Amino acid sequence: MRKAIVLGATGGVGYPLTEELVKRGIETVAFGRSTGKLESLARQLGNPSGLHLETGDAFNPDHIVRAAEGADVIFHSANIPYNEMESRLLPLGQAVMEAAERMGAKVVVVDGIYPYGRKTVDKATEDHPKRPHTRKGKTRLAYEELLLSPRWRKAKPLIARLPDYYGPSAQASYLSVTMEAIASGKPTAFIGNMTIPREYVYLPDAAHMIVEIAMRDESYGQNWHIPGPGVISGHDLVRIAQQASGKRKSVFPLGRLGLSLIGLFNPVMKEVVEMLYLTEEPFVLSGEKYEREIGPISWTSHEQAIAQTIRSLMDRGK
Repeated sequence: MRKAIVLGATGGVGYPLTEELVKRGIETVAFGRSTGKLESLARQLGNPSGLHLETGDAFNPDHIVRAAEGADVIFHSANIPYNEMESRLLPLGQAVMEAAERMGAKVVVVDGIYPYGRKTVDKATEDHPKRPHTRKGKTRLAYEELLLSPRWRKAKPLIARLPDYYGPSAQASYLSVTMEAIASGKPTAFIGNMTIPREYVYLPDAAHMIVEIAMRDESYGQNWHIPGPGVISGHDLVRIAQQASGKRKSVFPLGRLGLSLIGLFNPVMKEVVEMLYLTEEPFVLSGEKYEREIGPISWTSHEQAIAQTIRSLMDRGK
Protein backbone atom coordinates (compact mmCIF):
# COMPACT_ATOMS: atom_id res chain seq x y z
CA MET A 1 0.00 0.00 0.00
CA ARG A 2 1.65 3.20 -1.18
CA LYS A 3 -1.07 5.75 -0.57
CA ALA A 4 -4.58 5.52 0.85
CA ILE A 5 -7.66 7.71 1.02
CA VAL A 6 -10.17 7.43 3.86
CA LEU A 7 -13.74 8.43 2.96
CA GLY A 8 -15.58 9.68 6.02
CA ALA A 9 -12.27 10.26 7.80
CA THR A 10 -13.79 12.33 10.62
CA GLY A 11 -16.42 9.68 11.42
CA GLY A 12 -16.45 7.02 14.10
CA VAL A 13 -14.59 4.40 12.06
CA GLY A 14 -12.77 6.79 9.72
CA TYR A 15 -10.87 8.54 12.51
CA PRO A 16 -9.12 5.42 13.91
CA LEU A 17 -8.51 4.14 10.37
CA THR A 18 -6.79 7.40 9.48
CA GLU A 19 -4.80 7.28 12.72
CA GLU A 20 -3.73 3.66 12.06
CA LEU A 21 -2.59 4.41 8.51
CA VAL A 22 -0.63 7.49 9.56
CA LYS A 23 0.96 5.56 12.43
CA ARG A 24 2.24 3.02 9.89
CA GLY A 25 3.84 5.76 7.81
CA ILE A 26 1.41 5.37 4.89
CA GLU A 27 0.68 8.54 2.94
CA THR A 28 -2.99 9.18 3.69
CA VAL A 29 -5.71 11.47 2.37
CA ALA A 30 -8.44 12.28 4.89
CA PHE A 31 -11.61 12.98 2.88
CA GLY A 32 -14.75 14.56 4.32
CA ARG A 33 -17.35 17.26 3.87
CA SER A 34 -16.21 19.66 6.60
CA THR A 35 -12.93 21.57 6.43
CA GLY A 36 -13.20 22.39 10.12
CA LYS A 37 -13.59 18.75 11.17
CA LEU A 38 -10.73 17.65 8.92
CA GLU A 39 -8.44 20.32 10.37
CA SER A 40 -9.44 19.23 13.88
CA LEU A 41 -8.61 15.62 12.97
CA ALA A 42 -5.17 16.67 11.73
CA ARG A 43 -4.49 18.62 14.95
CA GLN A 44 -5.50 15.67 17.11
CA LEU A 45 -3.10 13.46 15.16
CA GLY A 46 -0.27 15.99 15.55
CA ASN A 47 -0.45 17.38 11.99
CA PRO A 48 1.68 14.57 10.52
CA SER A 49 3.49 15.37 7.28
CA GLY A 50 2.05 12.36 5.47
CA LEU A 51 -1.57 13.38 6.06
CA HIS A 52 -3.42 15.40 3.40
CA LEU A 53 -6.88 16.91 3.83
CA GLU A 54 -9.44 16.96 1.03
CA THR A 55 -13.06 18.09 1.14
CA GLY A 56 -15.71 16.75 -1.18
CA ASP A 57 -18.89 14.76 -1.62
CA ALA A 58 -18.51 10.97 -1.47
CA PHE A 59 -21.63 10.69 -3.65
CA ASN A 60 -19.66 12.29 -6.49
CA PRO A 61 -17.09 9.96 -8.13
CA ASP A 62 -15.28 12.97 -9.62
CA HIS A 63 -14.63 14.37 -6.14
CA ILE A 64 -13.21 11.04 -4.94
CA VAL A 65 -10.97 10.61 -7.99
CA ARG A 66 -9.65 14.16 -7.67
CA ALA A 67 -8.92 13.83 -3.94
CA ALA A 68 -7.43 10.34 -4.26
CA GLU A 69 -4.84 11.10 -6.92
CA GLY A 70 -2.10 8.48 -6.66
CA ALA A 71 -3.89 6.38 -4.05
CA ASP A 72 -4.02 2.63 -4.57
CA VAL A 73 -6.46 1.86 -1.72
CA ILE A 74 -9.78 3.52 -0.86
CA PHE A 75 -11.02 2.98 2.70
CA HIS A 76 -14.76 3.56 2.53
CA SER A 77 -16.00 4.32 6.04
CA ALA A 78 -18.56 7.00 5.15
CA ASN A 79 -21.93 6.05 6.60
CA ILE A 80 -25.61 6.85 6.16
CA PRO A 81 -28.06 7.72 8.97
CA TYR A 82 -30.53 4.94 9.77
CA ASN A 83 -33.51 6.88 8.44
CA GLU A 84 -31.79 7.51 5.07
CA MET A 85 -30.23 4.09 4.54
CA GLU A 86 -32.78 2.66 2.11
CA SER A 87 -32.66 5.63 -0.23
CA ARG A 88 -28.99 6.66 -0.07
CA LEU A 89 -26.78 3.64 0.69
CA LEU A 90 -26.78 2.13 -2.80
CA PRO A 91 -26.10 5.46 -4.58
CA LEU A 92 -23.15 5.97 -2.21
CA GLY A 93 -21.78 2.52 -2.96
CA GLN A 94 -22.23 3.10 -6.68
CA ALA A 95 -20.28 6.37 -6.52
CA VAL A 96 -17.39 4.84 -4.56
CA MET A 97 -17.14 1.84 -6.88
CA GLU A 98 -17.29 4.03 -10.00
CA ALA A 99 -14.39 6.07 -8.64
CA ALA A 100 -12.43 2.91 -7.78
CA GLU A 101 -13.08 1.48 -11.24
CA ARG A 102 -11.75 4.61 -12.89
CA MET A 103 -8.67 4.53 -10.65
CA GLY A 104 -8.13 0.78 -10.80
CA ALA A 105 -7.99 0.91 -7.01
CA LYS A 106 -8.61 -1.49 -4.17
CA VAL A 107 -11.59 -0.68 -1.96
CA VAL A 108 -11.94 -1.56 1.73
CA VAL A 109 -15.59 -1.19 2.70
CA VAL A 110 -16.52 -1.11 6.38
CA ASP A 111 -19.95 -2.60 7.00
CA GLY A 112 -21.97 -4.36 9.70
CA ILE A 113 -23.81 -7.62 10.30
CA TYR A 114 -27.32 -6.69 9.15
CA PRO A 115 -27.25 -8.79 5.92
CA TYR A 116 -27.02 -12.01 7.90
CA GLY A 117 -30.40 -11.77 9.55
CA ARG A 118 -30.92 -14.03 12.54
CA LYS A 119 -28.06 -16.14 13.85
CA THR A 120 -27.96 -19.88 13.17
CA VAL A 121 -24.75 -20.70 15.11
CA ASP A 122 -23.03 -19.51 18.28
CA LYS A 123 -20.18 -17.86 16.34
CA ALA A 124 -20.74 -16.95 12.71
CA THR A 125 -18.00 -17.37 10.13
CA GLU A 126 -17.96 -15.45 6.84
CA ASP A 127 -19.87 -18.39 5.30
CA HIS A 128 -22.92 -17.83 7.50
CA PRO A 129 -26.03 -17.67 5.27
CA LYS A 130 -27.36 -14.20 4.49
CA ARG A 131 -31.12 -14.26 5.05
CA PRO A 132 -32.07 -10.74 6.13
CA HIS A 133 -35.60 -10.31 7.43
CA THR A 134 -35.48 -6.53 7.97
CA ARG A 135 -35.60 -3.67 5.49
CA LYS A 136 -32.13 -2.51 6.51
CA GLY A 137 -30.74 -6.02 6.25
CA LYS A 138 -32.12 -6.41 2.74
CA THR A 139 -30.68 -3.03 1.77
CA ARG A 140 -27.28 -4.02 3.15
CA LEU A 141 -27.36 -7.31 1.24
CA ALA A 142 -28.11 -5.43 -1.99
CA TYR A 143 -25.19 -3.17 -1.08
CA GLU A 144 -22.86 -6.17 -0.82
CA GLU A 145 -24.07 -7.48 -4.17
CA LEU A 146 -23.33 -4.08 -5.71
CA LEU A 147 -19.85 -3.91 -4.21
CA LEU A 148 -18.84 -7.43 -5.21
CA SER A 149 -20.53 -7.37 -8.62
CA PRO A 150 -18.47 -8.92 -11.46
CA ARG A 151 -19.18 -5.83 -13.58
CA TRP A 152 -16.31 -4.07 -11.83
CA ARG A 153 -13.29 -5.07 -13.91
CA LYS A 154 -10.57 -2.86 -12.40
CA ALA A 155 -11.81 -2.12 -8.87
CA LYS A 156 -10.93 -4.71 -6.22
CA PRO A 157 -13.22 -4.52 -3.18
CA LEU A 158 -13.33 -6.29 0.16
CA ILE A 159 -15.86 -5.96 2.98
CA ALA A 160 -14.84 -5.78 6.65
CA ARG A 161 -17.80 -6.56 8.91
CA LEU A 162 -17.97 -5.20 12.44
CA PRO A 163 -20.39 -5.94 15.27
CA ASP A 164 -21.56 -2.98 17.37
CA TYR A 165 -18.62 -0.92 18.55
CA TYR A 166 -17.40 1.75 20.91
CA GLY A 167 -14.42 4.05 21.29
CA PRO A 168 -13.62 7.75 21.73
CA SER A 169 -14.51 8.50 18.09
CA ALA A 170 -17.77 6.48 17.95
CA GLN A 171 -20.71 8.60 16.79
CA ALA A 172 -23.42 6.38 15.37
CA SER A 173 -23.25 3.26 17.51
CA TYR A 174 -25.87 2.11 20.01
CA LEU A 175 -23.40 2.86 22.80
CA SER A 176 -22.15 6.30 21.84
CA VAL A 177 -24.92 8.29 23.56
CA THR A 178 -24.70 6.09 26.67
CA MET A 179 -20.93 6.46 27.00
CA GLU A 180 -20.98 10.20 26.39
CA ALA A 181 -23.62 10.70 29.09
CA ILE A 182 -21.73 8.53 31.61
CA ALA A 183 -18.56 10.52 30.93
CA SER A 184 -20.50 13.73 31.53
CA GLY A 185 -22.12 12.42 34.72
CA LYS A 186 -25.65 12.57 33.32
CA PRO A 187 -28.53 10.06 33.53
CA THR A 188 -28.92 8.15 30.29
CA ALA A 189 -30.46 5.18 28.49
CA PHE A 190 -29.01 1.92 27.22
CA ILE A 191 -30.57 0.64 24.00
CA GLY A 192 -31.84 -2.91 24.41
CA ASN A 193 -31.72 -5.53 27.16
CA MET A 194 -28.96 -4.87 29.70
CA THR A 195 -28.78 -8.46 30.97
CA ILE A 196 -28.05 -10.27 27.67
CA PRO A 197 -24.31 -10.34 26.82
CA ARG A 198 -23.57 -8.88 23.37
CA GLU A 199 -20.53 -8.47 21.17
CA TYR A 200 -18.72 -5.15 20.81
CA VAL A 201 -15.36 -4.26 19.29
CA TYR A 202 -13.13 -1.37 20.34
CA LEU A 203 -12.63 0.85 17.29
CA PRO A 204 -8.82 1.24 17.52
CA ASP A 205 -8.56 -2.58 17.61
CA ALA A 206 -10.92 -2.82 14.64
CA ALA A 207 -8.89 -0.27 12.65
CA HIS A 208 -5.70 -2.25 13.24
CA MET A 209 -7.32 -5.46 12.00
CA ILE A 210 -8.88 -3.79 8.96
CA VAL A 211 -5.55 -2.32 7.84
CA GLU A 212 -3.82 -5.67 8.39
CA ILE A 213 -6.37 -7.27 6.04
CA ALA A 214 -6.05 -4.45 3.50
CA MET A 215 -2.27 -4.82 3.29
CA ARG A 216 -2.57 -8.25 1.64
CA ASP A 217 -3.46 -8.54 -2.06
CA GLU A 218 -5.16 -11.89 -1.54
CA SER A 219 -7.68 -10.37 0.89
CA TYR A 220 -9.73 -8.68 -1.83
CA GLY A 221 -12.95 -10.03 -3.28
CA GLN A 222 -13.95 -11.41 0.11
CA ASN A 223 -15.90 -10.73 3.30
CA TRP A 224 -13.89 -10.46 6.54
CA HIS A 225 -15.12 -10.50 10.13
CA ILE A 226 -13.75 -8.07 12.71
CA PRO A 227 -14.82 -9.67 16.02
CA GLY A 228 -14.54 -8.31 19.54
CA PRO A 229 -12.75 -9.88 22.54
CA GLY A 230 -15.89 -11.55 23.88
CA VAL A 231 -19.44 -10.70 24.83
CA ILE A 232 -20.33 -8.40 27.70
CA SER A 233 -23.66 -7.45 29.26
CA GLY A 234 -24.97 -3.92 29.42
CA HIS A 235 -24.86 -4.02 33.21
CA ASP A 236 -21.14 -4.89 33.20
CA LEU A 237 -20.36 -2.37 30.50
CA VAL A 238 -22.11 0.42 32.44
CA ARG A 239 -20.42 -0.64 35.70
CA ILE A 240 -16.94 -0.39 34.13
CA ALA A 241 -17.79 2.95 32.49
CA GLN A 242 -19.11 4.42 35.74
CA GLN A 243 -16.03 3.27 37.64
CA ALA A 244 -13.85 5.03 35.07
CA SER A 245 -15.88 8.24 35.25
CA GLY A 246 -16.28 8.22 39.04
CA LYS A 247 -19.94 9.14 38.51
CA ARG A 248 -22.98 6.95 39.05
CA LYS A 249 -26.05 8.56 37.53
CA SER A 250 -28.89 6.23 36.58
CA VAL A 251 -28.82 4.23 33.34
CA PHE A 252 -32.10 2.63 32.27
CA PRO A 253 -32.77 0.12 29.48
CA LEU A 254 -34.66 1.42 26.46
CA GLY A 255 -36.79 -1.19 24.71
CA ARG A 256 -39.32 -1.29 21.92
CA LEU A 257 -42.02 0.78 23.59
CA GLY A 258 -39.64 3.52 24.72
CA LEU A 259 -37.90 3.70 21.35
CA SER A 260 -41.24 3.79 19.54
CA LEU A 261 -42.35 6.75 21.65
CA ILE A 262 -39.06 8.60 21.11
CA GLY A 263 -39.35 7.73 17.42
CA LEU A 264 -42.42 9.94 17.16
CA PHE A 265 -40.01 12.88 17.42
CA ASN A 266 -36.68 11.37 16.36
CA PRO A 267 -36.57 9.67 12.93
CA VAL A 268 -33.28 7.89 13.65
CA MET A 269 -34.54 6.30 16.88
CA LYS A 270 -37.71 5.26 15.10
CA GLU A 271 -35.59 3.15 12.76
CA VAL A 272 -33.63 1.51 15.60
CA VAL A 273 -36.73 -0.46 16.64
CA GLU A 274 -36.43 -2.70 13.57
CA MET A 275 -32.95 -3.82 14.61
CA LEU A 276 -33.65 -4.49 18.30
CA TYR A 277 -33.68 -8.22 17.62
CA LEU A 278 -29.87 -8.00 17.62
CA THR A 279 -29.97 -6.92 21.28
CA GLU A 280 -32.23 -9.87 22.13
CA GLU A 281 -30.57 -12.54 19.96
CA PRO A 282 -26.93 -11.35 19.82
CA PHE A 283 -25.02 -12.17 16.65
CA VAL A 284 -21.39 -13.04 17.46
CA LEU A 285 -18.63 -13.07 14.84
CA SER A 286 -15.92 -15.70 14.51
CA GLY A 287 -12.33 -14.56 14.09
CA GLU A 288 -11.24 -17.97 12.78
CA LYS A 289 -10.59 -16.76 9.24
CA TYR A 290 -8.58 -13.75 10.37
CA GLU A 291 -6.41 -15.84 12.67
CA ARG A 292 -5.88 -18.48 9.99
CA GLU A 293 -4.98 -16.11 7.15
CA ILE A 294 -3.69 -12.95 8.86
CA GLY A 295 -2.45 -13.98 12.30
CA PRO A 296 -3.28 -13.89 16.02
CA ILE A 297 -5.73 -11.22 17.16
CA SER A 298 -4.52 -8.87 19.87
CA TRP A 299 -7.47 -7.20 21.59
CA THR A 300 -7.71 -4.52 24.21
CA SER A 301 -9.80 -5.98 27.04
CA HIS A 302 -13.27 -4.52 27.52
CA GLU A 303 -12.24 -3.29 30.97
CA GLN A 304 -9.29 -1.34 29.59
CA ALA A 305 -10.99 -0.20 26.38
CA ILE A 306 -14.14 1.08 28.11
CA ALA A 307 -12.04 2.95 30.67
CA GLN A 308 -9.91 4.50 27.90
CA THR A 309 -13.05 5.55 26.04
CA ILE A 310 -14.56 7.22 29.08
CA ARG A 311 -11.33 9.03 29.99
CA SER A 312 -11.00 10.34 26.42
CA LEU A 313 -14.59 11.57 26.42
CA MET A 314 -14.06 13.27 29.79
CA ASP A 315 -10.91 15.00 28.53
CA ARG A 316 -12.78 16.16 25.45
CA GLY A 317 -15.52 17.67 27.61
CA LYS A 318 -13.12 19.81 29.67
